[in-house]
Amino acid sequence: MQENMLSDEEIVALYWQREEAAIRETEKKYHSYLSAIAYRVLQDREDGKECVNDTYFKAWKSIPPHKPKGLAAYLGKITRQLSIDRLRTKGREKRKASAYAVPLSELSECVSESGTDEEIDLHLLSEAIESYLVQLSPKARNTFIGRYFYLDSIKEVAAYYGMSEGSVKTMLHRTRAGLRAYLEQEGFVV
Repeated sequence: MQENMLSDEEIVALYWQREEAAIRETEKKYHSYLSAIAYRVLQDREDGKECVNDTYFKAWKSIPPHKPKGLAAYLGKITRQLSIDRLRTKGREKRKASAYAVPLSELSECVSESGTDEEIDLHLLSEAIESYLVQLSPKARNTFIGRYFYLDSIKEVAAYYGMSEGSVKTMLHRTRAGLRAYLEQEGFVV
């Protein structure tokens, strides 16, 4: 039997009241979800545990002043970024074959690495990508986000929608091509 869990609004209210119960409730509700994100990036359970714990700490420090409307997305974004940072810091050779590197290599045809780090304002790039994704069908948008934000495998994405892996690959290829064209139209160097 599942324990009674607080709503996201109730959990956020606990953070605003500086109640330590906020962290316990966050862990109870989102531990599995956050662990899955960290593991997909790091491919290491111990490092993943540390990133999830760091997520709770960062949430404690950032709520307030932030008041996230979507707590799952807010926490997921923190975990993902902490995991990517940890992976970069460790500088492992494993990174070349990790679940993190493969989706990013697929996106490299849309956004050049040197351009994002040195020449392009990341905030503007992020806004442009968001604007493009809003134009997509929900299925195409969620497939793209599942693959490139949550780092789901092609097989997992296909399972979500009852599609073949080939159909997912085709959809992602078309979405990346559309994103590339959109970014070029918006003046980004790709």
